[in-house]
Amino acid sequence: MKKTIIVALLSFFFIQVQAQVKYLKDEAATQDLSKKVTQLFLENKISTSFSELILYWPLPKNEVDALEEKTIKYLNLIEERFGKPIGLLKISNEKIADIAIRETYLIRYENTAIRLKFTYYKNNNGWILNAFKWDDSFTEEFK
Repeated sequence: MKKTIIVALLSFFFIQVQAQVKYLKDEAATQDLSKKVTQLFLENKISTSFSELILYWPLPKNEVDALEEKTIKYLNLIEERFGKPIGLLKISNEKIADIAIRETYLIRYENTAIRLKFTYYKNNNGWILNAFKWDDSFTEEFK
């Protein structure tokens, strides 16, 4: 019985690891994902946006779920305080050779903006989401 439980737990762990990530095939696919997720943020479809991100993001699901929950909470506060979203703007597309890409977008609200940053990394299988971050600090974008 003890062996059966151990085998079941190991199998579950292996399935979790294997179910982890899809790969984006090229740089155009990374840009498409960033645009799609930004548009979903603009439409306040946060759960849908995180469902898209997690497909390519090798982060444990519980961590993504926690980030999603906090994002929903804070974006609702932003909308209450600073008005409805009114548009989006791509700020930059940066590259490190052919191994990393960072895309930055702004979502404009009536009285402020938030910044979304997507960082992709190319491994042997294709492109993955290495980091995703949003915040309300876009002052460093002035160059």
